[in-house]
Amino acid sequence: MDILSDYSLTWLLGLALALMLTGVVAGLMAGLLGVGGGIVIVPVLYHLFTLLGIDEAVRMHVAVGTSLATIIPTSIMSSRAHYRKGSLNPELLRQLVPGVIVGVVIGAVASGYLSGEVLTGVFATIAMLVALNMAFKKEGFCLAERLPGAAGTGLIGTFIGAVSTLMGIGGGTLSVPILSAFRTPMHTAVGTGAALGLVISLPGTIGFLINGIGVEARPPLSLGYVNLIGLCLIIPATMKMAPVGARIAHAINARLLRQLFALFLALTSARMFYGLFS
Repeated sequence: MDILSDYSLTWLLGLALALMLTGVVAGLMAGLLGVGGGIVIVPVLYHLFTLLGIDEAVRMHVAVGTSLATIIPTSIMSSRAHYRKGSLNPELLRQLVPGVIVGVVIGAVASGYLSGEVLTGVFATIAMLVALNMAFKKEGFCLAERLPGAAGTGLIGTFIGAVSTLMGIGGGTLSVPILSAFRTPMHTAVGTGAALGLVISLPGTIGFLINGIGVEARPPLSLGYVNLIGLCLIIPATMKMAPVGARIAHAINARLLRQLFALFLALTSARMFYGLFS
């Protein structure tokens, strides 16, 4: 256990507790709002790694890689559940998957060359856009009555795959609002987004794992840019708390909840931008 010798027991216990709490928060938000855990896990890990003194050069890479790894089992369970309920559209999935895979490859390769500051900037920018969409989107808004042709749909899939991989999120955060803007029924958009989460997270995790091998200053027990302690502690907490969040969602005002989450994302984005430019 020489790998842990540079860290005090208090530090390691603090890391374990913080990672478990990350899973609790991510699971609650996923259940409350129906959003993928990654949009919560990445910023929480980023701030926790900052507090724990993890080197800025690897901080965001490990947050993104660990988040992608946690999405693999949850996306499998979620997509299976949506398929049984008939809310996963196989034809729509087939249209999007080729572009998404191209995007994931682009994102995974690019992550090996991009600095932590660039990854942070990407996350902060998209998080702010998601927050604004959640806070101010008008009911019934659409860009077109249906998805564009094969080339256009391929570009949409590529965008979803590349940006989701760089951010460490599943497909739902981007695919649900995008598909909804093309008149895709919400339940179909959510179910298809859940399946895209697996298409994104599995190769994305492999990419971050390979890119991080041998890199200095990573947290202890990290395989590439995937922190194994985080993986083992976040997944059970997320899966345990998601049903709790879903039950709470039925007892509170959904619109207020979305606005509060939008505020959380906006503040997280602003904090990341502040850190980049201060």
